Amino acid sequence: MLPVVGYVIVFASVFGGFALAGGHLAAMLQPVELLIIGGAAFGAFIVGNPMKVVKSTLGALPSLLKSSRYPKHVYMDLMALLYELLGKIRKEGMMSIERDIEDPASSALFAQYPAIAKDHHLMEFLTDYLRLMVSGNMNALEIESLMDQEIETHHLEAEVPAQRVQKVADGLPAFGIVAAVMGVVHTMESVGLPPAELGILIAHALVGTFLGILLAYGVVGPLASLLEQKAAESRKILECIKVTLLATLSGYAPAIAIEFGRKVLFSSDRPGFAELESHVKKK
Repeated sequence: MLPVVGYVIVFASVFGGFALAGGHLAAMLQPVELLIIGGAAFGAFIVGNPMKVVKSTLGALPSLLKSSRYPKHVYMDLMALLYELLGKIRKEGMMSIERDIEDPASSALFAQYPAIAKDHHLMEFLTDYLRLMVSGNMNALEIESLMDQEIETHHLEAEVPAQRVQKVADGLPAFGIVAAVMGVVHTMESVGLPPAELGILIAHALVGTFLGILLAYGVVGPLASLLEQKAAESRKILECIKVTLLATLSGYAPAIAIEFGRKVLFSSDRPGFAELESHVKKK
């Protein structure tokens, strides 16, 4: 809900300041200008993107009203799960987890971590590389290279909505000018009207420029920034899995391997060493 709070501050500051300066808020209410600007921007968005990008972008927008997809407790559960999996491998051998990774939905081990198990992409990434480790036909360097390529591909896909929304934000000031020019044209057509009425028409035209800039930098632009941050979060959790599994392939014990994973997390989400150790033992 933090974006809603931010929007309240933006609009309260802009329109509140205008009212305090003696402006009439009714003059800013121009639905036709909004139709021109918003309709043109959305139409350009449809023209400039294939349907799969349109769907992914529109599908990503509702997630902006939610909190972080991967809060601290999800990272802690992930590392507890990795500790259990790697501990089982160390005690019983690599083949001991084959049944778990082939059918995670019926695995008692994965069932203990519902926040992880319900994330399809995360589970796919984890089980795919555990399956490669079980096969024993790839060395650590080959797996690391493959992981890097998959994470990079995932990140490029995750960044597409942010890039498309930023493109829309970049175009909004220009569409505001289009609306303003059309308002000026309408004013020139009405040049025979009394000065008071012409002044109103000019004011309406200028609102178009104002709305284009406000929507670009106060509404749509921040959404693009937020989408970029969420894309970075989705990449970071995959990197956590990557370094943990690679540490295991290098011969480190499970407790040390998950410490590798802990170290790559953002400081705001990274649990302390003792905190993670306590959580793992509790699980």
